[in-house]
Amino acid sequence: MLKRAFDIVFAACLVLLLLPILLIFALAVALTSPGGAFFAQERVGRGGRSFRLLKFRTMRPGSEALGQLTIGGRDPRITGVGYFLRKTKLDELPQLWNVLVGDMSVVGPRPEVPKYVALYSPEQRAVLSVRPGITGMASIHYIDENELLARAADPEKAYVEVVMPAKLVLDLKYVKERSLWLDLRIILATVAKVFGGWGR
Repeated sequence: MLKRAFDIVFAACLVLLLLPILLIFALAVALTSPGGAFFAQERVGRGGRSFRLLKFRTMRPGSEALGQLTIGGRDPRITGVGYFLRKTKLDELPQLWNVLVGDMSVVGPRPEVPKYVALYSPEQRAVLSVRPGITGMASIHYIDENELLARAADPEKAYVEVVMPAKLVLDLKYVKERSLWLDLRIILATVAKVFGGWGR
C-alpha cells in the first residue's frame, strides 16, 4: 500500500509539474509527422494481465508491422522528433498515466509484449508478480539496448537469447529485494543515467 501511495503521489506531482512540457512534446509529435501524438502498445503486466502502454509516438505509422524491436538510435522508422525523445527517454513520460490508473508502478520490471512473455520460463514469470515499472534495474543497465542490438548480426536472436534473459535476472533480483528505499535509489540512478547521456 505504501508503494502504491508513493506511485500515485509521485506520478501526479510529475504530471502537474511537467504538464506544459508534455503538451509541447505532444504538439511537436503530432505536427511534424502523421499519426497523432501518442502510441499505445499491448504489454503484459502484473498477473499476466494485458494493458495498453502509452508513449509519445516516435516512429512513422505502420512501423510496428516491420518488427517490434528498435535497432539502433538511427532506425529509419524513427521520426526527427522521435529521435530526440528516444535519446532523452522523454518518450516514456506518458506512462505516468499508466501509473496513475494502476497498470504500472514508477519502478519495476519493464513490461514486455506478449510475444516475448510467451518465452518466459516458469521461474522467469515471477516478474509478473509485481506491477511493471517505467524504470528499473534492468532499464538502467540496458539503457543503450537499441545500440547494443544494432551491433548484433541477428538482433532478434540476440535479444531473445542474450539481452532478455540478462534483463530478467536483474528484474527477478528486484522482485526479491524490492523496497521503497530501493525504488528511490533506482529513480535517482535513472535520472543520473539519463541526464548523463544527454550530451552523447
